[in-house]
Amino acid sequence: MKITMTTHAHEGDLVVFLIGMTVRKPWRVDHWSRVARAMVGMQQELHRNKARSEAGDEEWLGFLGGYNCLGQRGPVSVQYWRSTDDLYGYANNPDRTHRPAWLKYYERAHNLAGSDGIGIWHETYAVPAGGHESAYGNLTDWGLAGATGTIPLSRRGRTARERLASSAAPLAG
Repeated sequence: MKITMTTHAHEGDLVVFLIGMTVRKPWRVDHWSRVARAMVGMQQELHRNKARSEAGDEEWLGFLGGYNCLGQRGPVSVQYWRSTDDLYGYANNPDRTHRPAWLKYYERAHNLAGSDGIGIWHETYAVPAGGHESAYGNLTDWGLAGATGTIPLSRRGRTARERLASSAAPLAG
């Protein structure tokens, strides 16, 4: 069997955003289900925007793509963004799903003082060009490649070190 090796097609800077929820009391569905539904709604909005912007019907928010997984302590969403300005612009836009949901969460958390049924967290990584590389064997729809497409691995180099160095400069046609 021949393995097809690819790497992500993205060039330039990017942002990796991780956001998750720790469910401390799974039986308190009233605490975690609202947050889970809100997260699904935000992700649907981001994917719709990306599709509509690719069709020329809407201005792009800068969301490249992402995926969800289940971590040791609860659900985690891994997202790729064009820039921190795009990420923060979406997060703080009152006309988008995130800002109202965020404010509601904090209002409920304040009203449920002492409740520790869930925890939410996020981490943001601003990754400069030259600071990311990837390799995928027979896999084109995962991670950054799933968000931005793939190119043959050899276009960026044979080794991880070579690919990392090549990500700092645009690829030749």
